[in-house]
Amino acid sequence: MLANLPAQPADALLALIKLFAADDRADKIDLGVGVYRTTDGATPVFKSVKGAEKVLVDTQDSKSYLGPEGDMGFVEALKPIIFGNDFAAIGNVDGMQTPGGTGGVRLAVALAKSAGVKRVIMGTPSWPNHAQIMKDLDLGVVTFNHARDGAVDMDALKSAVADAAPTDAILLHGCCHNPTGIDYSVAQWREIAALLKDKGLLPILDLAYQGLGDGMEEDAQGVRIVMSTVPEALLAYSCDKNFGLYRDRVGAFYVMADKDKLPAIMSNGASLARANWSMPPDHGAAAVRIILEDAALTQQWLAELDDMRARMRQMRDKLAAAGTAGSVDMTPYATQHGLFAMLPLSKEQIEALRDDHAVYMAGSGRINIAGLTAGNIDKFIAAVADVSA
Repeated sequence: MLANLPAQPADALLALIKLFAADDRADKIDLGVGVYRTTDGATPVFKSVKGAEKVLVDTQDSKSYLGPEGDMGFVEALKPIIFGNDFAAIGNVDGMQTPGGTGGVRLAVALAKSAGVKRVIMGTPSWPNHAQIMKDLDLGVVTFNHARDGAVDMDALKSAVADAAPTDAILLHGCCHNPTGIDYSVAQWREIAALLKDKGLLPILDLAYQGLGDGMEEDAQGVRIVMSTVPEALLAYSCDKNFGLYRDRVGAFYVMADKDKLPAIMSNGASLARANWSMPPDHGAAAVRIILEDAALTQQWLAELDDMRARMRQMRDKLAAAGTAGSVDMTPYATQHGLFAMLPLSKEQIEALRDDHAVYMAGSGRINIAGLTAGNIDKFIAAVADVSA
């Protein structure tokens, strides 16, 4: 039976990693894989995480199962970070730990399907795994253009919401949109929240990059606006990026609903989690919990996050200061957020960047801003000008 399985296409980014590794040019630039990098090209372990891990080694007295809900101390510690210090006044939010933000998205979409959702409305382009999760769960996908001419396309979103069916949900990036870096403003979030409330549309909010845009509070504003407006919402959260815990797969899933209905809803979430991964991994979530329970470690973590954000902002400002590179207008990158941006280049131009200039990026045109440094950004701008002239 296994011999009947057709070969699946290789992951494009994994193939790009191999090509980059095989390139022996000393000045090669990697803008492909979506992880944060320092000016030296490293993806280090946060000092705050190292401190928390030392505490964990000294104090952890068991490796027994946590249960499908995971580390609930971790889940509770994240609530004020995500929802604000007055979240307790709402009283209608509950959550559980998941394997990375991907696990949070998977659980949110699976729970939505169990509740009767038939289709998910989604802006494109989006993180490729979003569509793959919908396909795997056999849910329909309705798309609209997320952005047009370097800004969000509110008309496209409004049209998609207006045409939505009662059994539709809508997936929205909370901040630092992947792959465009183009986010909704506070005023636009308020407009979106009102539209969702009027339509009775279930929001699935993916908050994967909090703190990498304008700041922890600023990056949570959209989520908070929606969840203070609509009666029900699902949220997926990732600590992989803002704590640098990529390989530890640290995420969470939250439900906002009627307080009396939450126990039944969460029992469904636990059942789905049990069938998908049984129990989430403990180590990374325990480290995050320790950080958030210790004031000194929390401040150290926030300072490290500030440094990450400032470095990426410097790279964005440097790109914008270049004005145009060939036919590419670099100025919008200064007002965008997070790890990613899109270059309006053809497949042939992207291949020329790789072949002629040793610049590696996704075939979609997405670049990882953190792959740029003071030492290579001028070369990158010149290379883009060359291939797009």
